[in-house]
Amino acid sequence: MKRLCLLLIISLFTFPGKTTPPKFPSGRIVDLSYAFDEQTVYWPTADTFHLETVAEGMTPQGYFYSAYKFSAAEHGGTHIDAPVHFAQGHNTVDRIPLEQLMGEAILVDVTKQCATNHDYLISVDDFQKWEQANGKIPQGAIVLLRTGFGKFWPDRKQYLGTDERGAGAVPKLHFPGLSPDAARWLTQNRSIKAIGLDTASIDYGQSTQFESHRTLFAANVPAFENLANLDQLPAKNFNIIALPMKIKGGSGGPLRVVAIV
Repeated sequence: MKRLCLLLIISLFTFPGKTTPPKFPSGRIVDLSYAFDEQTVYWPTADTFHLETVAEGMTPQGYFYSAYKFSAAEHGGTHIDAPVHFAQGHNTVDRIPLEQLMGEAILVDVTKQCATNHDYLISVDDFQKWEQANGKIPQGAIVLLRTGFGKFWPDRKQYLGTDERGAGAVPKLHFPGLSPDAARWLTQNRSIKAIGLDTASIDYGQSTQFESHRTLFAANVPAFENLANLDQLPAKNFNIIALPMKIKGGSGGPLRVVAIV
């Protein structure tokens, strides 16, 4: 039976007229995810990452064995925000189509603007200037936003604007994000699969209404937050593969994301 199954699989790749898999993009692989550990940055009100040792060492039988357990909030470290996070009835993590989490991507670099203004709102003008230099944002692209805040990771005070914890810390958050006007422009005038950036939230730190979240998620556009190594990416002509933990009904979860340049 196993031999028959193997022959059937081989036939799909070798026999004329049979379905063949799509060509996998080649190029340099850039890891856009931070490791999860005790330094991982979380929202001030969220539970942080904890790793506990279940077993580690030599067994009585003479071989090494290790096992651990972890706990954490959905939203922290390099993670995905599923649309249901701010849009009732919209896609949960496990319902986001895989096709929406991989494919052609672009990078809009606003590091100069954010260097002098930690509350900078990425604007429609920023996208239009990118298009003037690079052409129209491709249909179905994944849009990444580089603010330059990745250089502060994992220093919570520099990265978030405060290293305090709890609800009282939230009004003290200062980091760039996507303006609500730009979120509306993207969803109404361009067709994008997903969006991501190198800060803790797609809305800027001082947001109280989270309008960019709400606008994007109402259109079922998920967000990738706390991305790493965006300084290693070009403005265009690269691909993204972003695979989150498949949490049934989840509003978000840890994300392993890579770029192929």
